[in-house]
Amino acid sequence: MSQKKKTQFKILTPPEDLSEIKHKVRHFRFAKIRRMLVPLVLIFLAVCGTWLMLDNQTYTRARTASEYPGDRTDSSSYAQFADGIVRYNRDGVVFLNRKNEEQWIQSAQIQNPIISVRDEAFVVADNGGNTILVFAEEGLKGEIETTLPIEKIAVSDQGIVTAILRNESFPMIVSYDAVGNILVEQQVTMSTTGYPVAIEMSDDGNMLAAGYLYMDGAAVKSKVIYYNFGETGQQKRDNIVASDDYDNTVMADIFFMGDDRSVVVGDDRFVIYRGKDVPEKEKEIELDQEIQSVFHSDRYIGFILLNREKSGYELRLYNRLGDQVISRDISGAYSHVKINGDEVIMYEGSRCCIMTAAGIVKFEGDINADALEIFRAPGINRYYVMSVDELRVIYLTK
Repeated sequence: MSQKKKTQFKILTPPEDLSEIKHKVRHFRFAKIRRMLVPLVLIFLAVCGTWLMLDNQTYTRARTASEYPGDRTDSSSYAQFADGIVRYNRDGVVFLNRKNEEQWIQSAQIQNPIISVRDEAFVVADNGGNTILVFAEEGLKGEIETTLPIEKIAVSDQGIVTAILRNESFPMIVSYDAVGNILVEQQVTMSTTGYPVAIEMSDDGNMLAAGYLYMDGAAVKSKVIYYNFGETGQQKRDNIVASDDYDNTVMADIFFMGDDRSVVVGDDRFVIYRGKDVPEKEKEIELDQEIQSVFHSDRYIGFILLNREKSGYELRLYNRLGDQVISRDISGAYSHVKINGDEVIMYEGSRCCIMTAAGIVKFEGDINADALEIFRAPGINRYYVMSVDELRVIYLTK
């Protein structure tokens, strides 16, 4: 009689409830996800930590990563625009890519060129002359010939241009489309508004802000007027939607910060206005030091102030709400100051100082090139430096 063979297999009876199986499946899936996420999180933290360490260190040297020579040795001026650089002088305007190669050339006779740059458009005009050239990244959009000498210009992203035109008896403020058609003409009377000293347009071209200077007896006063050329302003006299007077100060600079804020800067204060259609005064900040220069972005308002109590200058930065972000002493004077991202870049000849919005001096020293324009390049601590005869990419090191 043969013996029955034993087997290792057992017949399991299914559980009465599947909740235990589902629980184990979920637990397995979560464990798998955790095993995948932990290395990714650690890598992310390591990359962020390395980036923060490199970005917040102080560097003492600027080395050249690459050079793109040009064939110009004249006294051109340069401005950052879109993905390239604008070179302009008495002979016209050239748009360069970031390898210093000419993308297009617009010849013109401009005796005293001035420029106004926005994100999508820029204009070059003949200060004291009658020519205004309107450009986009692709090239010339239009040419405007004014009837009176040009004193100041402003442009919107759509290429709408406003100019203060000088006249023997009274100035005029005229707005044009990109091809030279007159859109709005503001007749300025010295007795009611004063002399226009500052203008700026909103991004969409619907709003014009103007600063006027006038005398009230022996006192100097300023008037700030907002003109709305959209539907809201059509119902107002002369398109004026807001107007404020300021005593004993010269409001000589105006700029917009995004869609809903603008800033008016006087010789001892600045005022933040809020509102897209009808701007209202939101905050007024008095400054206790003499203003040397003003610069801004959509996020920050910056000043170089002359220290009264000690030698040197002060860099002071505010956010768009008017809250002070940093205040740092700087030793030298710089004729060029700009905000590029979250960094303040100051330069004079080959001297350069770069400070973060957190107040960290990232670099202060010689960049071995007489800079006419500086802005950030792709990568960590890399910058484009435009000089007379070349475009150079530099990187900061210890």
